[in-house]
Amino acid sequence: MTRHIKIDFVSDVVCPWCVIGLRGLETALEALKGDIEAEIHLQPFELNFAMPPEGQNHGEHIAEKYGRTPEQVEEGRRAIRERAAAVGFDMRTSAESRVYNSFDAHRLLHWAELEGRHLELKHALFSAYFTEGLNISDHAVLLAKVESVGLDVAAARDVLSCNRYADEVRAAEKAWAIAGINSVPSIIINEKYLISGGQPATAFEQHLRRIAAEG
Repeated sequence: MTRHIKIDFVSDVVCPWCVIGLRGLETALEALKGDIEAEIHLQPFELNFAMPPEGQNHGEHIAEKYGRTPEQVEEGRRAIRERAAAVGFDMRTSAESRVYNSFDAHRLLHWAELEGRHLELKHALFSAYFTEGLNISDHAVLLAKVESVGLDVAAARDVLSCNRYADEVRAAEKAWAIAGINSVPSIIINEKYLISGGQPATAFEQHLRRIAAEG
């Protein structure tokens, strides 16, 4: 008997652990196919909601936010690159990488979910930012990724130009904050169970089997 579950995946486009977590989750779901079927909803979270349009150097940002030394920042990058490679993702962050605001990306992801292509766009945006080093607050970059996954570019341009879905994204961010979500990725199953962090596929598989067994 196939168990059907709802998954709210709370994450940010500029969060490297969110790439690792989503890849791990999807791998686990593939392994559980036939036993568990999941409906995944992408939920917005902004790590850098006050980031200016030009962004900020990644190392400077991490040093300011977490008090890390340049050596610690580079060590963290290496560890993340290795974990990303293990789930088949090409993470190319470096000392020259920059951090950008992701609000417009979240608005487009909200629209893409209505169109049924949110996961494809999420992966495309992850690649744009972490592999290609692009500015995911730049509308031209966003529209190029929309086109790459087969979504309507004219409709996406309209979303971006008129600030559509801004209220919906802000409301969702506020709701998750009120619910106690303060780090990402946070994965909520059936609005009841919380799985935190970019865990390996095997860990996700164990969590999901246990949750499904509890009914």
